[in-house]
Amino acid sequence: AGFPVRPVTLIVPFPAGGATDTQMRALAVAASRELGQTVVIANRPGAGGTLGPAAMAHTAAPDGYTVSVVVGTLFRYPFLQQVNYDPLKDFTYIACMTAYSYAIVVREDAPWRTLDELIADARAHPDKISYGGTGTGGSGRIAIERLSRLTNTRFNFIPYKGAAEETTALLGGHIQMISDAGWGPMIDTGKARLLAVLGEARAKRVPEVPTLTELGYRIVAANPVGIAGPKGMDPAVTRALQQAFHRASSDPEYNRALENADQPHMLMDSAAYTDFAVRQVAEEKKFVAELGLKM
Repeated sequence: AGFPVRPVTLIVPFPAGGATDTQMRALAVAASRELGQTVVIANRPGAGGTLGPAAMAHTAAPDGYTVSVVVGTLFRYPFLQQVNYDPLKDFTYIACMTAYSYAIVVREDAPWRTLDELIADARAHPDKISYGGTGTGGSGRIAIERLSRLTNTRFNFIPYKGAAEETTALLGGHIQMISDAGWGPMIDTGKARLLAVLGEARAKRVPEVPTLTELGYRIVAANPVGIAGPKGMDPAVTRALQQAFHRASSDPEYNRALENADQPHMLMDSAAYTDFAVRQVAEEKKFVAELGLKM
């Protein structure tokens, strides 16, 4: 009763200025109106987006006043390296909000006009083409690793903390390619182009660009984005937050931020999101074992 009576902190586990940060800041403004208290953004990047939520799980009280954005790497990292959290025991899953739209992105002046041209160049020059992604175990990196195995190519992977750093590196010529989400603004300004979309369907913003599946590679990078708190939260507080964030998802500014990244709504309540987490952990364990990936 009466929750909340003070500001709520929403941890964003990526640097300021990236696509996720922009979206969550817009969502926080709208959720503040729903809750009657300010939702404050705290950027805590690192470890592929797992550092912030893992720290929250160990240090925050389960009272709903500190929650965190969580992404798919939270479910994958326990099978790639030693971590200090259990994705199924240390979190209360509050609400799923959206999902990243991944693509293979190069600068507008890059020599490759198609994915086939990029692959041919990479095959002729192993490890010479550098690409960026969020974290060493991110979905974008795993997609390229799978593509490399299917095409007998090798790319040089450079990890970054988030899309803002990757964009700077790509436009500055430090890397030649990005395999990640948050590419919308680069396309809008004509500074980059897509060679392939890594989702199940073509992107609305660039419908002429094919998916990897259409190009003959059955690879899909999917990464839902949600909000979680520490374990042991009061179900009534969880429900209040879930309802506030879902109502806030209709806010025009938040929707514009999603559209800029070509991201859909992917709303799940706490129960559905918890069930999804259970399934996702099992899928990631199987997937990582099949690829033989280690960090």
